[in-house]
Amino acid sequence: MLACLDLSPNEMRRKALRIRQHVIKMISARGKGHTGPALSMVEIVTALYFGVLQVDPENPRHPGRDRFLLSKGHACTALYAALAERGYFPVSRLDEYYRLDSLLGGHPVNGLPGIEASTGSLGHGLPMAVGMALSAKLNGQDHRIFTVLGDGENQEGSVWEAAMAAAHYKLDRLVAVIDRNGLEIDGPTETVMALEPLPQKWESFGWAARTGDGHDLPGLVQTLRSAPFVLGRPSVVIAKTVKGKGVDFIENRKEWHHRAPDSKQADEAFRQLQDQLAALEKEADP
Repeated sequence: MLACLDLSPNEMRRKALRIRQHVIKMISARGKGHTGPALSMVEIVTALYFGVLQVDPENPRHPGRDRFLLSKGHACTALYAALAERGYFPVSRLDEYYRLDSLLGGHPVNGLPGIEASTGSLGHGLPMAVGMALSAKLNGQDHRIFTVLGDGENQEGSVWEAAMAAAHYKLDRLVAVIDRNGLEIDGPTETVMALEPLPQKWESFGWAARTGDGHDLPGLVQTLRSAPFVLGRPSVVIAKTVKGKGVDFIENRKEWHHRAPDSKQADEAFRQLQDQLAALEKEADP
């Protein structure tokens, strides 16, 4: 049965911390992965899977389901962890990450429950989401299509071709979220290829744009649930985040874009995340 979960704020924060722990475990165990980009988008995928998306993990291909595409596919460990926590497959399968015979590869692969399309070639996720949204509109379906892009990904021309098409066809069931952590593999986005004023650029392409704190779970849920922001226009959320969020020696460090923690670093990351989880356990939900 399709359902949208409605967890309390603290329950969602606990989920986010568990997802961060899974990310560290997966990447450190294999010595491969994009730690910083995965950690920055944890609250985004937590909000989607535990507060927004109408899905059925027991029937991942339900025709009425909301669709989610991770355009910044290199951050797939956060998505894998969210899917496992949501019940698409056992959490124990996360141990298969990056194994040669596994569907949990270094980028999402179609075939793993909950994955709508193979993604990770930057600039391709939004065009695919536009195609899905146009198909749904032509077929009279009212499910929504969500996609998460990296901020550096906005330097791809195909993103803006897709943005123009989405506005042209009035695809108001399409929602894009930009993980605006300000860093890409070569450094700050504004040094590599400036993006600002980013909200106004999306608006100039015919989208309804909102900007917010990408780590504020209640705020993210409220914003994403309210889409479409304007009838007849696709919606985009510029989610301001911290690259490597949750682990102090990873936060805002570009060298952690594609880097795996060694065993000592992983132990320290786990300690920090466990301390945050323990602090949350002492708080009562409102």
